[in-house]
Amino acid sequence: MSDVGSEEFEEEGSKLGEYEGDRNEAGERHGVGKAVLPNGDNYQGQYECGKRHGQGTYRFKNGARYVGDYSQNMKHGQGTFYYPDGSKYEGSWVEDLRQGHGIYTYPNGDVYDGEWLQHMRHGQGTYQYRDSGSKYKGSWAHGNMDAAGEYVHSNHRYDGNFANNNPYGPGKYVFDIGCEQHGEYRQIEQDRAEGDWGETASTTVLKWVPKCITDRSPWNLGKEMSAGEKEKSSALEGE
Repeated sequence: MSDVGSEEFEEEGSKLGEYEGDRNEAGERHGVGKAVLPNGDNYQGQYECGKRHGQGTYRFKNGARYVGDYSQNMKHGQGTFYYPDGSKYEGSWVEDLRQGHGIYTYPNGDVYDGEWLQHMRHGQGTYQYRDSGSKYKGSWAHGNMDAAGEYVHSNHRYDGNFANNNPYGPGKYVFDIGCEQHGEYRQIEQDRAEGDWGETASTTVLKWVPKCITDRSPWNLGKEMSAGEKEKSSALEGE
């Protein structure tokens, strides 16, 4: 789930390059214009007092493209960035960084739809895996699954807490067949092995420790009941 292709691109040109368009009384780029930068990039859109400001399209020489809002030469507001690896981000920008709500489509077809902070997944969001159809819905912190969330698969889901992209502590598996398995994830230490110098080395693995199996809770049943089923159930109860 790394943000492939999302790294910062080189500065959008420190020199003026060629420009064709409107200017103000001071001779600054102001209004609508088109610029070709010395490094081969080009920009077409709005300017204010010599800086990209307003709506515009910036094309990078490596094939990347940004279409959206600018403020004082920075991507700021709503915009779409097309990366050279085929990935795409559509959403909010703050001072050249992905921040706020946005949708990132990765080169492999995975999609993240949710909140961002300083270029990283942060807040509430949903990550959909294209190949498996599974998805994670919940909290994110600094790019990783963190705190409360649920992992939804084709015939079951896991509800619990996460830390650094892994389930952590108490949780439960909810199966479509009508039952729940409660338990917790623990870090289990594997067998120790001695190194070349007699020192001991050990590693830990994440292991699910089941505790009990129960029927599906009424809350979960109601959560997944369709609107039509709910109306039918209410009508039967009123008879």
